[in-house]
Amino acid sequence: VQLQASGGGLVQAGGSLRLSCAASGIPFSIHAMGWYRQAPGKQRELVATITSGGSTSYRDSVKGRFTISRDNGKDTVYLQMNSLKPEDTAIYYCKVVSIYYWGQGTQVTVSS
Repeated sequence: VQLQASGGGLVQAGGSLRLSCAASGIPFSIHAMGWYRQAPGKQRELVATITSGGSTSYRDSVKGRFTISRDNGKDTVYLQMNSLKPEDTAIYYCKVVSIYYWGQGTQVTVSS
């Protein structure tokens, strides 16, 4: 499996970013996908998941602000992040939920 996350950057508080993660080497459409993040000095945490059928779940701190989605035709999962806060600053990773493999993440920095 290979996962390539992109779309991170520097944004002011209240701004938006859209992360993308292109997957290869797996039958993408049958796998649940997740976005995770790791802030400096903190443990990696689950942000959002989407099942093969499109059901989604979110950690409480991002509910109503983040939206996870997928395009099975492009083997890509997305994370739309709105109303960003400084505490959202982290490296964001995508992952196939059932496979222990971490690709390269993408840095998101939110300035106050």
